[in-house]
Amino acid sequence: MLKITIIAGARPNFMKIAPIIEAIKNAKNKGKQIDYRLVHTGQHYDKKLSDTFFEELNIPHPDINLEVKSGTQAEQTAQIMTKFEAELTKNPADLVLVVGDVTSTMACAIVAKKMHVDVAHVEGGIRSGDMKMPEEVNRIVTDSITDYFFTTTDLANENLLSSGKSKSQLFLVGNVMIDTLFKNLNRLEKPKFWDELGLDEKSYYVMTLHRPSNVDEEEQLRSLISKIVEKSEGKPIIFPVHPRTKKLLQNLELNFENLHYVEPQGYLNFIYLIKNAFAVLTDSGGITEETTMLNVPCMTFRDSTERPETCEIGSNELVGSDISKIEKAFERLNSGKWKQASAPALWDGEAAERIVKDVLKIYGK
Repeated sequence: MLKITIIAGARPNFMKIAPIIEAIKNAKNKGKQIDYRLVHTGQHYDKKLSDTFFEELNIPHPDINLEVKSGTQAEQTAQIMTKFEAELTKNPADLVLVVGDVTSTMACAIVAKKMHVDVAHVEGGIRSGDMKMPEEVNRIVTDSITDYFFTTTDLANENLLSSGKSKSQLFLVGNVMIDTLFKNLNRLEKPKFWDELGLDEKSYYVMTLHRPSNVDEEEQLRSLISKIVEKSEGKPIIFPVHPRTKKLLQNLELNFENLHYVEPQGYLNFIYLIKNAFAVLTDSGGITEETTMLNVPCMTFRDSTERPETCEIGSNELVGSDISKIEKAFERLNSGKWKQASAPALWDGEAAERIVKDVLKIYGK
């Protein structure tokens, strides 16, 4: 029996593990010798950022929650490593499967390798080139010790080959986030505040901001939000507020008539908002993949992206914090001249099935 330990730590991970778990169950039901154990590190412990996703995406209850909670990067990494080492000692695995680029991804990969357990990285090989992003450090460290890579694009493969990985370690499978998106498109739910705010399809913005470069400096945040409101032509701006951003906003008293602060949303509500938005304003990476597949205009307040395909053939555009770039982007958006998106190769809803098929082949099961 091939034993796989799957790691989930933060909100983006939950959307990536859901289709993988389903694909493992499908293989097991067909008589394949494969089983999994789900470890939730507890890195995201707000119910709206964690439990809701398990419920909505039909992810089985984790076999264990390491309950790491908050702390600095170093504190979280140390806690995850210490607790996961005890977990893996008690419940040995043949393969530890990590997804994405959060602290849990890196920390659990290090523990596994030091315990001589194989590591597979789903979404390996993506790079932003920005070492100020904690996620970029997590990606590079994880990929440097990973045994098998399940990649989203040819570019990710090129990045890994140029870092010394061999072709036999690489498996181009597509994007598991899109598996989850496609599976849930007919289950999306209108948020409770939709009618209260009088929202209409394609007549409002969705905004998410959480990166330190945007939200940790008060004047930068004030300037960015003020410019967005100025250029929004009065359209409602729906802003699900990340817990760390909420504290900063309370000091700034940014009160605009069309800017609506809402609680973090569950997956089904959030994708409903994105799908029906006039445009999305964000500094997230994962959201740009979803906007590309839904062909919704997306403006990203970053100078670099680890998902260049969302800009090259998708609906995303990088504007950074450059006010003139932001203004020009809004001009194109408001005049209906935004680009149309195409789907990257293999972003077809079948990535998780390919991953499980490849894992079974690797281990001869």
